[in-house]
Amino acid sequence: MENILTLVSLDTGPHFLATCLIFLLAGAVKGAIGLGLPTVAVGMLSLLMSPMEAAALLIVPSFFTNIWQLLAGPDFSGLLRRFWTMLLGVCVGTFAGAALFAQVHAGWAAAGLGLALMAYALMGLASVHWQLAGGAERWLAPVIGAVTGMLTSFTGVFVIPAVPFLQALGLNKDELVQAMGLAFTVSTIALAASLAYAGALHAESAGASFFALLPSMTGMLLGQWLRRRMNAVLFRRCFFAGLLALGGHFVWHFFA
Repeated sequence: MENILTLVSLDTGPHFLATCLIFLLAGAVKGAIGLGLPTVAVGMLSLLMSPMEAAALLIVPSFFTNIWQLLAGPDFSGLLRRFWTMLLGVCVGTFAGAALFAQVHAGWAAAGLGLALMAYALMGLASVHWQLAGGAERWLAPVIGAVTGMLTSFTGVFVIPAVPFLQALGLNKDELVQAMGLAFTVSTIALAASLAYAGALHAESAGASFFALLPSMTGMLLGQWLRRRMNAVLFRRCFFAGLLALGGHFVWHFFA
């Protein structure tokens, strides 16, 4: 913890500036494609500190940027009514995954998630269209939520299989980003609660991450500005390219 608190001190100079720029970039990626802040930030912050210290810095900016992403669109009450079973599944899956975490090698879980992300992204870039049958959403939603929650507890990433599921429902780009914001917000809260229950989340580590809020939210604002000016085809390409990079990061980290 002393290393984290030292990092946020103005006395660190280059490290402080580099950390601000990393969160600015990570926030811009999230604002543009609706995901990616934890992966971009942890990957780059690992050049400056240990992965656990990097994860501690992410707690507050991840939560608030997800809330911002959720509130940036229209009234989300309809999305909440539509996806409540998936969100409940996320909570149950996260706590179940936390209970099993000690028995599963986190590296294997992360590598499997990375391969799934890359396969999904490549099919998306190849214009393979996903479409769920009309009655499938109702029974599949809680299953998708539970699997997403379990993978969240292993990897800290909220993408698979929630994002492919949401994308297969034919939402427009703004609805998709807002629905992801809703899912990511619930995932963040569930993960934080499970870590706190296990004694792995402390007030000191959360407080140290507050300094990253300003660059993260500034970057997200820039990313949202960019997204509003993208056409649908460009947005789709950027979305799947982001997922491909996300998956590649996990696979590379596993074999490195």
